[in-house]
Amino acid sequence: MTHTSDVLNKNNIVSVVDDGTETELLLIETLHTIRGIDIFKFTDPSMALEHFKTNKEDYALMISNLRLPVINGVQLLKTVKDLNPSVRTALITEYETNDKILQEYNKNEIINSFMKKPFKHDEIISEVNDQVSYMKSINKQ
Repeated sequence: MTHTSDVLNKNNIVSVVDDGTETELLLIETLHTIRGIDIFKFTDPSMALEHFKTNKEDYALMISNLRLPVINGVQLLKTVKDLNPSVRTALITEYETNDKILQEYNKNEIINSFMKKPFKHDEIISEVNDQVSYMKSINKQ
């Protein structure tokens, strides 16, 4: 686990669960340009899940690659939603998101967003800002 931030704030945790490829490094680098979020990165989904269980009320967004060791990204995000249904989730994939199973997870709000590889810097920033803002807005109600 790697963490970068000054202070942990409610609904400011954004974690990335990926296999440590160059794509993940680009994603983390891009996330560092967003102010007001605490970034954690994991290569082990079970460690990510343990961190989430401990900090689930402070999470805004979990971003997971589809392909992970032990459990896949969809299973991880479903478990996250079972523990805290309001947290936002995003799935990283290099595949088209018109797959019926993925669309069903999206419809049932298990996956709130898809991030297709290769990433575009401005799309990542926009998507993460949207998801974090959504979490902050529902917690003000």
